[in-house]
Amino acid sequence: MMGEIETLSLDSYETFASDKRNIWSAESCLRRSLGALMDLGRHIIAKGFGRGVSEYKEIASAMEKERVLNAKDSAIFKTMAGYRNSMIHFYHEISDKELFKICSSHLSDIMYISGVIKKWINDHQEMIDNSL
Repeated sequence: MMGEIETLSLDSYETFASDKRNIWSAESCLRRSLGALMDLGRHIIAKGFGRGVSEYKEIASAMEKERVLNAKDSAIFKTMAGYRNSMIHFYHEISDKELFKICSSHLSDIMYISGVIKKWINDHQEMIDNSL
């Protein structure tokens, strides 16, 4: 999904907004990317630490408590969780300009947190169930 966002016309807002398909694709891919990241965090907490978490922002707090994320990274994760909630429940309030700004300037945050989580997984293979 992140790769799909990167193929969109993100050089300028005018170019981005000139084709509604850019907006629709960006929204869908961003929502799915954030959802996948939240699901990954939820699985780590559930499978690795035996705790259930229902709220997306709680995932960040639980990951910080279990030292999967540090405080700074947890804050970034919480911001992403809040934005994902807005995309689902308050989608009508998200402007095309806001969507453009996130896709053109903040994808690195998603990639960064994804990398931190992947590193944690690689460093803690003993907590991964490979029986499937």
